Amino acid sequence: MTEQIILNADLRERTGTNKAREIRNVDGMVPAIVYGDEKETLNIKLKLNELTKASQNELFYTQVLLIKTEGNEEKVVLKELQTDPAKGKLLHADFQRVSRKTKLKVVIPVNFINEEDCAGVKVDGGVVAKAIREIEIMCLAGNIPESIDIDIENLNLGDSIRLTEISLPEGSEIPGLTEETDQMVVSINAPKAVEEEPVIEELEEGEESDAGDASEDTGGDESTTAEENTEEDSSKQS
Repeated sequence: MTEQIILNADLRERTGTNKAREIRNVDGMVPAIVYGDEKETLNIKLKLNELTKASQNELFYTQVLLIKTEGNEEKVVLKELQTDPAKGKLLHADFQRVSRKTKLKVVIPVNFINEEDCAGVKVDGGVVAKAIREIEIMCLAGNIPESIDIDIENLNLGDSIRLTEISLPEGSEIPGLTEETDQMVVSINAPKAVEEEPVIEELEEGEESDAGDASEDTGGDESTTAEENTEEDSSKQS
């Protein structure tokens, strides 16, 4: 089972633009809020280096997180993470409280398995074409998958898998998915034909081309003809 991401936070009493700027520049922390579940909004601040490290983990954006404050713990999911567009520095974070029965809309990465053993690739030399690499699903907070695994081992050349054909965790669904909105997820396509470049044979050293020989032969004939014409003209003049 994947280890849960834990963030340690301090409570902050004062809010506002100036105070948030002070928290970032002086304290070296990131202001954040925790809201939802019909409870009072909690104003907190997180260590910049700790939040930055957590944000580099893909699970930070899809799994339930645990925020620890003074004598309290909150199970949350990330709803928004603001960054400085110029410096890339984290500026603010919004977290939503959840329970195991809370339904959430999350984006889950797709994991294609058995690519190397795919029949259409091994037997027919096909190419795996991945059209979708992540899928937005609606699921329970206590049952968020790390990834959606799609086994392509038995796909032959020309076969494909669509959104309506993939298996989702129990209680999960793809919002708004119908026959009209169905999309291709992966397919096994024929490889593109490669045009062969013409082969130009190199002549070995000392070997002359037929064209060169022909040119020399023609040049010799022209020289002889010119000499004969000159002799004829001289005899006529005399």
